[in-house]
Amino acid sequence: MAAPTPSSEHSVLATVAGHPYGSLRDRPTPRSERYALGRALRKKVPRSSLGIWPPSDERRDPIDQINESHEGRLDWLVPVRVGRMLASPYGFLRGTAIVMAADCAALPATGITPVICGDAHVGNFGFYGSPERELVLDLNDFDEAHPGSWEWDLRRLTASVWVAGRQNGFAEHQCERAAASCVAAYREQVGHLAGQPLLSRSFERLDLDRLLDSTSTSSLAKAIKRAARRARTKTSDRAVPRFTEQHTDGQRRIVEEPPLITQPAAEESEDVAAGLDDYLTTLAPHWRRVVGGYTLLDVAHKVVGVGSVGLRAYVALCEGTSDDDVVFLQLKQARRSVVAPFVHGDSAWHEHQGQRVVEYQQALQTVSDPLLGWTTVDDRQYYVRQFRNMKGTVALDKIRPRALADYAGICGRLLAKGHARTSGASMIAGYMGGSDKVDRALCRFARAYADQTERDHEALVLAVARGRLPAERGL
Repeated sequence: MAAPTPSSEHSVLATVAGHPYGSLRDRPTPRSERYALGRALRKKVPRSSLGIWPPSDERRDPIDQINESHEGRLDWLVPVRVGRMLASPYGFLRGTAIVMAADCAALPATGITPVICGDAHVGNFGFYGSPERELVLDLNDFDEAHPGSWEWDLRRLTASVWVAGRQNGFAEHQCERAAASCVAAYREQVGHLAGQPLLSRSFERLDLDRLLDSTSTSSLAKAIKRAARRARTKTSDRAVPRFTEQHTDGQRRIVEEPPLITQPAAEESEDVAAGLDDYLTTLAPHWRRVVGGYTLLDVAHKVVGVGSVGLRAYVALCEGTSDDDVVFLQLKQARRSVVAPFVHGDSAWHEHQGQRVVEYQQALQTVSDPLLGWTTVDDRQYYVRQFRNMKGTVALDKIRPRALADYAGICGRLLAKGHARTSGASMIAGYMGGSDKVDRALCRFARAYADQTERDHEALVLAVARGRLPAERGL
């Protein structure tokens, strides 16, 4: 089936009377009618069809797609990126959102298009600090966020759960249980939120206490507490001794660790400084005043993630009114989402891709980093956030099968919450219904796509062995 077209439900991006977010003068379609519309979509797209994974002869070579994604990246970091994808099928899946987006675009879809994460694998959920400095768990990567099919996010999430389970040595029935838990939690949560007032959905959040209360396995509770303890240590002040040193002139500087942390040329640093001045204008007035009270001391290029390796990313060290008052800001290059080419219509109205990332992050998360903003440096677009904001993830390689199923359910619930905050909850709930038909279908898909991921990973290993792609392991 071709890529989806925008749904008939009032979308967060629907243009009404010239307003990109709609108009208060227009009455939206009643909830009951939206539910009925979703239910009617079962005739067009049977729920069982979501289980299909037929890699067609027209499927593009994943190695070609990886090479295509390297265009515009820093050449000397491409081997690092490939090396991280070589590490395992799960590492490959993390780094190839571009491949899965193209695969999902060719599959059956309902055409219901909320804002989606675009890269909703299980490793992209984690802790971070709310504006009140409380730990919350939510989606935490939005480089590919864009209006798109809700099924694409759920497909990627369930497939990643299955691949992660296999990597841990779990049996197939244990991987299936985890994937089913994920879809069931999504279905139940989106059904619950569809019945809530729009404003109420915007306050749904999962802080540490609620997370522990909803955890049914003791091993997962222990893993969550360990991750939370580590996350609380990841703050700017604690990063000072790890990432900086005092120079003879009395100023702190970021320590180089080539090739992962390097000092840019002086002209490049000046461009980043000018970009940070422009970034201030994208913040809310209060936070503009707060951040404007800091002084930029140093800038470094820092490699992050898997999929982002090779794109330009900077860390900026800023000092307040004393040498123990510091904040690290991170600038990450933002390019067009991998989802964008496959969505019909002019839904990607953002000219600035950093602004897209920030606004869709704020749409999908209940609370976000208050220092989120965007800027342009040397004609490249960036989003800006705190570098150390108590971010942390649950270590998936150390949890047991029941704990993975429990955690996958938590991720499914959070994904549903994100989608329901933007558009489509009533139609998605009407389509999914109360049975486990979609659960079983997506489990079939997840298993088949886990097989595909392993084949694609083997193709990457072979491509590196034949010199088709450069790779540097262990970084």
